[in-house]
Amino acid sequence: MSLWMILPVSLPVFTITGIWVVYAMSLYNQHVCPVHNWLYNESCEEQLPQQRGPVLCCTLDNIPLISKCGTLPPESCFFSLICSTGSFMVMLIALLRYAHVIEKHQNCLLNTAGLSSAWICAAGLIMVGNFQVDFAKVLHYVGAGVTFPSSMLFVCLQSALTYRLAKTQEEYRIGHLRVGMALLALVSLVLSGVFFCQESFALQHASAIFEWIYCMLIMLFYGTFAFEFGDMSGDTLMVLSGGGGGANGFSTPVHKTEVSSGSNHHQPESLSML
Repeated sequence: MSLWMILPVSLPVFTITGIWVVYAMSLYNQHVCPVHNWLYNESCEEQLPQQRGPVLCCTLDNIPLISKCGTLPPESCFFSLICSTGSFMVMLIALLRYAHVIEKHQNCLLNTAGLSSAWICAAGLIMVGNFQVDFAKVLHYVGAGVTFPSSMLFVCLQSALTYRLAKTQEEYRIGHLRVGMALLALVSLVLSGVFFCQESFALQHASAIFEWIYCMLIMLFYGTFAFEFGDMSGDTLMVLSGGGGGANGFSTPVHKTEVSSGSNHHQPESLSML
């Protein structure tokens, strides 16, 4: 059992806990309305932070979308930190997963595409976290438009790659788990996107809920790499230092075998000459 398995587990623990802390801070400062609130108004006499009382008047600006929760300070500072740290962890996990596949099997198009989609997702996530939607809407939406599709592509590619490399019953069970999570994430992403474009207050609130579900599913998907990372060793890092080429890594033992067999072949001739 390798300590590398802590890395994929720490990503969902850190990010899911972090965004819920951001939500709690935003709720405490009355920057968004609670998730269980389904009543919205077109306008209110007072803005939400100035309201007092058990019943709050909410507008569409107060829907608890993840980005909305991290728009205003002080929670925006924590939101940027979570997104930036999370994007770095995504890049690192994807790179190690890429190297591990090469080490244990061989490189393939699915593996390379998975690494590329994860790094694109990380780039979009940095934009989402550092360009708040109320102050840099275009850049924020560009980041979101990169992050959501690329993260969905990543889980699909990794699910297919898991099945392609599976040999044991346990590996097939992991593949089943990942496909199930990928399907749930796809449904959540589609519903969130469709509901977000609607004028209905209730549907837009539902869009926020499905967005939360989607993000948690994606983070939990990364956590499933703990199964493979438990078998990781220093040889995985050697694959990266060697340029990530699977062919070179697998040809070395064969070459050594040929050299040793060749030396054994010539040894009797040397003895006979003596």
